[in-house]
Amino acid sequence: MEEPRTPPSLTEPTEAHDPYPPQPDQGAPETVTATGKPTGAPSTARAQSGAYLTTSLGARLRDTDHSLKAGERGPTLLQDHHLREKITHFDHERIPERVVHARGTGAHGVFRGYGTASSVSVAGFLADGVETPVFVRFSTVLGSRGSADTVRDTRGFAVKFYTDEGTFDLVGNNMPVFFIQDGIKFPDVVHAAKPHPDREIPQAQSAHDTFWDFVSLHTEAQHHTMWNMSDRGIQASLRMMEGFGVHTFRLVDAEGGSTLVKFHWKPKAGVHSLVWEEAQLAAGGDPDFHRRDLADSIEAGNLPQWELGIQTFPDTPEQMFEGIDLLDPTKLVPEELAPVQPVGLLTLTANPTNFFSETEQVAFHVGNLVPGIDVTNDSLLQARLFSYVDTQLTRLGGPNFNQIPINRPQAPVNDMLRDGFHQHAVPSGVAPYKPNSLDGGCPFHAGASERPFVEVPAVVQESAKVRAQARSFDDHFSQARLFYRSMSPVEQDHIKSAYAFELAKCYEQVIRERQLQCLANIDEGLCVSVAAALGMSAPSPTIEVADVEPSPALSQVGTPYPATGRKVGIVVDDSTDPEAAAAVVTAVTAYGLMPFVIAPSGGTVGELVVARTYATARSFEFDALVVLGAAPGADAVPGLDARAGQPTQGAAPVDPRIAVMVAEMWRHCKALGAFDDTGRDALTAAGVPESGAGVVTGADASTPADLLGEVTELLTLHRVWDRFTPASA
Repeated sequence: MEEPRTPPSLTEPTEAHDPYPPQPDQGAPETVTATGKPTGAPSTARAQSGAYLTTSLGARLRDTDHSLKAGERGPTLLQDHHLREKITHFDHERIPERVVHARGTGAHGVFRGYGTASSVSVAGFLADGVETPVFVRFSTVLGSRGSADTVRDTRGFAVKFYTDEGTFDLVGNNMPVFFIQDGIKFPDVVHAAKPHPDREIPQAQSAHDTFWDFVSLHTEAQHHTMWNMSDRGIQASLRMMEGFGVHTFRLVDAEGGSTLVKFHWKPKAGVHSLVWEEAQLAAGGDPDFHRRDLADSIEAGNLPQWELGIQTFPDTPEQMFEGIDLLDPTKLVPEELAPVQPVGLLTLTANPTNFFSETEQVAFHVGNLVPGIDVTNDSLLQARLFSYVDTQLTRLGGPNFNQIPINRPQAPVNDMLRDGFHQHAVPSGVAPYKPNSLDGGCPFHAGASERPFVEVPAVVQESAKVRAQARSFDDHFSQARLFYRSMSPVEQDHIKSAYAFELAKCYEQVIRERQLQCLANIDEGLCVSVAAALGMSAPSPTIEVADVEPSPALSQVGTPYPATGRKVGIVVDDSTDPEAAAAVVTAVTAYGLMPFVIAPSGGTVGELVVARTYATARSFEFDALVVLGAAPGADAVPGLDARAGQPTQGAAPVDPRIAVMVAEMWRHCKALGAFDDTGRDALTAAGVPESGAGVVTGADASTPADLLGEVTELLTLHRVWDRFTPASA
């Protein structure tokens, strides 16, 4: 077990010692060589070593606070090698950020195969009980590295499997479809969605003219846009986010037979989203909300998990299934038509030791394949097979980016590739070519018994070279209709509000009119509602779209999930009984929830450490709130606090910040618990009825801890959606 770190001292430490080891929740890339050979070294072998400050080549330094000058007041000397090394490295600390998916976070983990895919794939990591180390990166698409986590956007879900047969990258999103059908349009959709090039605004948003100009003209984008306008565009947590491979892939069995598949990641914690006001509050109050939540959960031992599942389809020459073209990345296959079959479990087990070295330098590529998995002719996928490597060459400084520790394979490498920027390997031999005799013929081609990667010998039809696509790609509206009509009434309300908000941000009236026409072709009721919000007339449909059978699996509402890992704020004041507060914390922990004590000031309540003060706690941080006391803190100034509303007549004094937090959580359909008059006063101050849906009071509870059973039950459905009647009901 790791020795606990020495607590920091008030004065600067002066006794030399070696660097502290990583925290218990942190992991690091495996210590393999640049050619995939295990070194046997501990995971800390690449960390800084030694007790003394040195140059990059190990020369000890006695001073790093003063430049070498010609006298105390003289000019700095060019010979100051330490100054030049320190500043030069600083000048080059930043590498170009990703063009898309720049804002991301990551974690280490392990994948365990169930063996249920053995009939359709020989991929070794899918075999029963096989455990494979992974690194996962989550990201937003549009924003820069400095943007907020909770913007409305598609999110990346990329998994690097370090298998013993090579590295496999499953590079997907939290939505199963994409905006475009052909990769040649990828620069166009990104240019349209990014900030306007004249002013570089708005950042990390789709609510602007160029985005809606593009998607209303390229109507193939309407399905993905519908997902983006749904709650899926503002996920509550990365731990509660589905993932999809987007494209159709091929799995290859032991006899060389192939099956078409779509990959799905299903979170064990369920699928859950923010409401729009929460997303905006979090973007301002904590732009790092998602990455903080993920890291804190792993550190606390609430390890996020997802099941990997596959939908399977016969690999026919037509590559169609139930009338759906499997090569069209703007289409999904409803789970009711092709159930998702679980094939393995992903568990995130460790945070990165160094964000830049791991999360920022990790390089994914859809062409990183292993035996048993192959690609299809999906035009978007085909373009991605080129784009990823081309991107890494610039971003990571040359062709040897796979030798960066986080990217190193954990399988033997003998690739005959040589030289280039940042070559970490030291190749031996004199004959990096084939055939050769000088190196004894090494490396050799792998025979069938050595399980080489073999492309599926799919038939390529003889035809003229054309810039075209199949007629089956021409249906742009039926699946957008399928998604919308599969939503619950409250989710449909959110979609209407999202379209109204986004289109109201457009300056050009013609863009609104064009998008309303698209909505009319998807669902007339949706179009009428959005048009009314914009003060415009709703157009009539211009094309006839087939009716659809809703897919309940597409809705996030109504399915209970374990409440484990959900966050409960426990509000106390200076008069709260410390033993009662401790009992609530114990009960919260016993239910597998994460307690956060919120007090007027920092410090402790009895033996409990205060996690948030009234000044720092915000409603979006918590899934539920239990109020034991909320008397005004010493720093409460109702007339000046920006969050203070008008106090309710006749109510006992309640800190305005807590009143606002309770009101927000009520408005956001979150569970609320209040014990005795002290807790109920906060409800009154916030205008929350004690009899309201999802409000648990101490009327039938002998202790505050007794409230937690009912609060936990409410959390299994994420929110109390029946608190308000949806307009779409």
